[in-house]
Amino acid sequence: MSARPRQLRPLSRLLRGFAGGLALAFGLAGAAAAAPVELRMTIWSGNEAHLKLFNGIAEDFKRTRPDVSVRFETLPFDNYTTALTTQIAGGNAPDMAWIFETSAHDFVNSGALFPLGKTLAATPGYALGEVAPSATERWSRDGVLYAYPFSTSPFAVFVNNDLIRQAGAKTPAELIAAGQWTWPNAIASAQAVAAKEGKGGLVVRDFNFQAWQFLSSVWNGWGAAPWSADGKRCTFADKPMVDALTFVHDAVFVKKAMPGPGQSVDFFAGNAAMTITQISRASLLPKEQPFDWDLVPLPRGLVGDYALVGQAGIGVLRASRHAELAAQFVAFMTNPENSARLAQFFPSARKSLLNAEVLAKTNARLTPAQLDKVVVTGIATGGLMPGHAGFARLQQMVRAGLDPVWQPSADIAAATKAICAQIDPLLAR
Repeated sequence: MSARPRQLRPLSRLLRGFAGGLALAFGLAGAAAAAPVELRMTIWSGNEAHLKLFNGIAEDFKRTRPDVSVRFETLPFDNYTTALTTQIAGGNAPDMAWIFETSAHDFVNSGALFPLGKTLAATPGYALGEVAPSATERWSRDGVLYAYPFSTSPFAVFVNNDLIRQAGAKTPAELIAAGQWTWPNAIASAQAVAAKEGKGGLVVRDFNFQAWQFLSSVWNGWGAAPWSADGKRCTFADKPMVDALTFVHDAVFVKKAMPGPGQSVDFFAGNAAMTITQISRASLLPKEQPFDWDLVPLPRGLVGDYALVGQAGIGVLRASRHAELAAQFVAFMTNPENSARLAQFFPSARKSLLNAEVLAKTNARLTPAQLDKVVVTGIATGGLMPGHAGFARLQQMVRAGLDPVWQPSADIAAATKAICAQIDPLLAR
């Protein structure tokens, strides 16, 4: 459970303050490197397959620029943005950073990022125009691109068919074939596995009753959202959100179909029937297939079929002593050729790469049908994870406000009204 939120200095103000005091470093950014240069990029993943891919791209860049090497520094996922902003505040900003979509507003609007548009546009063969404007919207301000959305990854459901069959329940593929892949039926299969096999039912990965934004993969099916489209009004107390949270609460505390607070269940170790996560997590599947697994779209919700997309951007920190050089590496890392390589784990926003035939070349573990239904369709129709200026503070306040919801006898309507009473003043600013 979360502790009472601390009074945080807004992330945007923190970033703005340090960006404003680094004019000298910025002025030197475009200077040619006379000596060997090591660029540092912070990322959240320590996965071996991800690092192998990133390091391979960095080695290829070094062939064109022998004086430049790139080091990828993994920061813990759970407090990644906090760790990154601490580095910036301490004068130890990386040259480049992987930025979550939830904090994009703060990084883009604070002046902490080096503008990328001119560098990308000037790179031969880069073809920035094939990236849909909808994909770059959250990463731009006043027509200037400040981070490139290198990962536009739909959320989907990984399935352990063996556990579901052993429990005598219907697999998602069977439910899809019958036109019955809905949230109630998904929870029914998860409940059967939990009751009969003693395993976890359905896990919303990375949620852990802390990172509530990952529940958008569920509540979007009810048409719910944490705040209004313009970001100025809290909607946690609106009926769609109350209904969605009631459904999740029932699945956790009544049906036992989802792990409860304090329970850690790993689908990829074979301990759960299903997990909702992005397709980049396919890298966690064991090389030798220990169980019959599948990948399917999110279940149909009350609003019908829907999809959720998580984005991640690569930005160059204005504080970097080699900002222009770092921008050139970003241009190399995300050019059409390398975007195709990255699409093995991080689907591209490039239109030329958004088809099952192209994706299949680097996604050998996924079938063309899975790629088409989950990836291509998901990117085309999905909405983004929630984000907002000052998200770090909002995240902590909502997390604390949801603590009363994660109790067996919760008053969900009262808890959500209390959340809105707390965050509405922030949203209205």
